[in-house]
Amino acid sequence: MNQATLRRLLPQIQQLARQAGSAILDVYRNEFTVDAKADQSPVTPADRRANRVLRDGLARLEPGLPVVSEETAPPGFRERRDWQRYWLVDPLDGTRQFIARSDQFAVNIALVERHRPVLGIVHAPALGQTWFGGPGLGAFRQADGGEPEAIRVAPRAQDPLRIVLGNSRPGPRTRATLERLPEYETRIWGASIKFCLIAEGNADLFPRYGPISEWDMAAAQAILEAAGGHLTDMRQLRPIRYNTAESLTTSDILAFADKRVDWRRYLAGEVQP
Repeated sequence: MNQATLRRLLPQIQQLARQAGSAILDVYRNEFTVDAKADQSPVTPADRRANRVLRDGLARLEPGLPVVSEETAPPGFRERRDWQRYWLVDPLDGTRQFIARSDQFAVNIALVERHRPVLGIVHAPALGQTWFGGPGLGAFRQADGGEPEAIRVAPRAQDPLRIVLGNSRPGPRTRATLERLPEYETRIWGASIKFCLIAEGNADLFPRYGPISEWDMAAAQAILEAAGGHLTDMRQLRPIRYNTAESLTTSDILAFADKRVDWRRYLAGEVQP
């Protein structure tokens, strides 16, 4: 899609993200059940309601454009491999945070074109914040009821480094990385909000060891790259690409702002290929 078409779609996708967020908050403000999916990860009525909102809304906006969602079994790679463009969504990113009532959860919507995200929306309904943008479109943050504000990564890694993590009890490889870093401070955040903190200049680095699903990062990658940041693999620091194999999960990624820093020298061993 050209830039004009993406700009036309952007406010409509923002509105759809807010509608999904409203469906999530309707559940969040009341008692709700928690079920287990086949992989034993939790799922709630909010996940399902937001999924319906997104799938129905995206089908109306761009009929015939495929939608891949965490809450719907995707087609096999044999069918997906020829897709040039599709929607990639996580209706409720941060279900565990939602269950814990931490407010740190989000609606992720990405448009992926030729294996790269070209448009992204991250809407955190309980925080009243939305991040959106894409390469060539700019990156923005908007508070509910407010005007969009352009955002940009920090031009230089700060001293002390500002590290964002998803867990207050990091695993051994994350701890090894932290031990190698110069002076730093950490912030713990849930869902794709971690990437957005880097995009808006409030964090420098997010090292993520272990598996991560493509719908957990595509929307944020579009925003982060538009803000001047990077989301890469750890082995060669190449930008993450999407829908390249049967699995929609990758491992060991790095989000950062300042590309002049040689971040690889701080990484732990046994990085997954």
